[in-house]
Amino acid sequence: MARVEWGYQGRGKWNCSYRKTTLIVCSINIVIALYVLRSLYASVYVRSNTDFNNAVKYTPDQIDKMEESMRIRGAKKPIELLKVVKKLKQELSKEDSVLELPRAVKQRVSDEILQRLHSLDAKTNVSAVREVVESWRREKLEEAKQSIGSQKMNSNILQEQTRLLIRALESDWAALSEEIGLWIPAEIVHQEHDDKPEGVKEEEEEEILPGRPVPPECNTELHTDYGGAAVRWGLTHPKESAADCCQACLDQAKRANPGQIKCNIWVYCPSETGCHSPDIYQHKNQECWLKYAEQPKINFKGKYPNSYRHSHPTAPLIVPWVSGVVRV
Repeated sequence: MARVEWGYQGRGKWNCSYRKTTLIVCSINIVIALYVLRSLYASVYVRSNTDFNNAVKYTPDQIDKMEESMRIRGAKKPIELLKVVKKLKQELSKEDSVLELPRAVKQRVSDEILQRLHSLDAKTNVSAVREVVESWRREKLEEAKQSIGSQKMNSNILQEQTRLLIRALESDWAALSEEIGLWIPAEIVHQEHDDKPEGVKEEEEEEILPGRPVPPECNTELHTDYGGAAVRWGLTHPKESAADCCQACLDQAKRANPGQIKCNIWVYCPSETGCHSPDIYQHKNQECWLKYAEQPKINFKGKYPNSYRHSHPTAPLIVPWVSGVVRV
């Protein structure tokens, strides 16, 4: 009995020491965790105080100087240059919007304007021509706005093209006119001055066109640019001579199918450096344009007007094109 009691007492002592050991270990862990947290908090607090103490502090005099410096820099800004840059950006954005119009839409605009102009008499003045074009622009703009407002367009592409056309007709009309080659000259009153001494005759130099002679039926007119609807696009239609260009016009008129537009105007660029035009294209030597107009009208002849050269600084003094109106 004595042995069993001793074993029971020993087991009780062992259990008591295990609990104490566990409590001691947990207490030590808690103390260590609190110490680590205190150390971290102290380091953050010290660092924030150090950054605050190291921050640059300016005196009132230094602040006044900095404000004065900012005012001087603001006054030295190239305001006029910034305005010019802003204006150029706006013009470029307008040109981009016009260039986004599909070529078919531009061609349709050009054809509709030509149809309106065909109804005019050959002696119609410039003001009347300008009024006809402006009337067409207003009608076309109203028509396009109504088509957008009616929401009858199922195609997103068609809606986007109509929006671009509205913008071109409303705010980018000048860029669109130049793009399609529409230019209405200012009305100029020409006065002839004969201030040459009596008995002195003007000697006219006969200009020779390169290539073979041009036949009489071509009705060649030097330094002349006729307008009209394009039957053959000159940018992709080069000819070696003015005679060849005229012959191409005659051939097209002979071979045209019934109801097809027949060429009755040819326009050729004989200049080796290219020929000037108010549109956006670079017209090169040997370009041959085949055109049609019910009442052929001259765009330019002889010398470009001073008013035109003022608005187009790159224009030469004399019209470089050679043209002719043929009978079909």
